Amino acid sequence: MTDEHDSSPRPEDDAARLGLVVVGEAAALHSGDDAALDASEQNIREVIDEMIDEPLTERQEQVVERLAAAGGTLTAGLSGALAAQSGRSVDDVLSGAARSVVWQQHLAEQRDAGSHDGSDEHGSGEREDAGGQQRERRNDDGHDED
Repeated sequence: MTDEHDSSPRPEDDAARLGLVVVGEAAALHSGDDAALDASEQNIREVIDEMIDEPLTERQEQVVERLAAAGGTLTAGLSGALAAQSGRSVDDVLSGAARSVVWQQHLAEQRDAGSHDGSDEHGSGEREDAGGQQRERRNDDGHDED
């Protein structure tokens, strides 16, 4: 018998892909490059198309695309503000955001592996705290704690 998870991605994997798309949109917005922005918007469409099980209506598709773009706009604004406040580059902040997305996916994988091997439902017992991962990352790099 095959595992049903083998044929379809886990929600955490889809969420990670969407999170990275949002970070990509933010990076494109900060670049000021129209070609990068066009490529990012095309990437949003492609990722959404790959994730849906049934075709969306035109309106639903537009709403989802605009939500992803709005997320990118928010991420761009917040990362710009954080970069200015912390004295770091926007690229550093966005790289940290991407690492946080990947870390969340990693924690979910650990949790799922733990629930399959008989341990508690939270797997490793680690809190899914992307901000905590970011703080740890800054400390490892020798930067001040917040």
